[in-house]
Amino acid sequence: MEFLRVERSGGVVTVVMSRPEKKNAVNLAMWRELAETFTSIERAHSDRVMVLTGDGGDFCSGADLASLNGGDTLDFMSDASEAARTLHAMTIPTIAKVDGVAVGAGWNLALGCDLVVATDRARFSQIFVRRALSLDMGGSWLLPRLVGLQKAKEIAYFGDMYSAQEAVDLGLVTRVVAPSEIDITVDSMAARLAAGPARALSLTKQLLDAAVDGGSLDQALRLESQAQVNNIGGADAAEAKAAFLEKRTPVFGVSAALTGAAG
Repeated sequence: MEFLRVERSGGVVTVVMSRPEKKNAVNLAMWRELAETFTSIERAHSDRVMVLTGDGGDFCSGADLASLNGGDTLDFMSDASEAARTLHAMTIPTIAKVDGVAVGAGWNLALGCDLVVATDRARFSQIFVRRALSLDMGGSWLLPRLVGLQKAKEIAYFGDMYSAQEAVDLGLVTRVVAPSEIDITVDSMAARLAAGPARALSLTKQLLDAAVDGGSLDQALRLESQAQVNNIGGADAAEAKAAFLEKRTPVFGVSAALTGAAG
């Protein structure tokens, strides 16, 4: 790939957006690479956790509309939307590791991950309106779910820049750390998730996503029952029980995530 690096270690796959001279602004080729990569990771049973980050001290400065050079805007947006869809379709845990800027589509890429860990120098903005644009990359769907409709409108209408601490206070960042600590913090979180029960984590993610999409309590209870049947019959649950009885730390196998099992 031209604009991404993909690195694997211990069940953790790290996807690095790499256009540092453009603060990792996403051009058409990178949108396609992101969609292809997210899809391939979802299909790879050995990938248990994904970390998404940027090269050169920034996460992502948004979509590189200047790269169109007279090209088809609809194709560009179609590929961006496909990247958003494939990211949201991933059933393994995902972590955005954010340093520097995460603005526009770049912020929405981060918000599309399950967890967002940022340095205290990171900056965030739904900058679209300042460029006479509206929300994209799933922002109009994500923001109201994360902060409520009224606050989402405030964030989108003004396009203000938020510090990492302000983003934490809004519930849009999971954790803020010093730049010197972000690698070890994310590595530790990812390693804990990779060592966890893959099936249970995948089903937990799917249950929570289904609930926030407006499912009823009855639907949640039905999906929980289906998921728990899958869990109880699996090798990870047997290992967890044995480890409890033997007073040791469980060692879970590399079990495939059950795509759609809670749907």
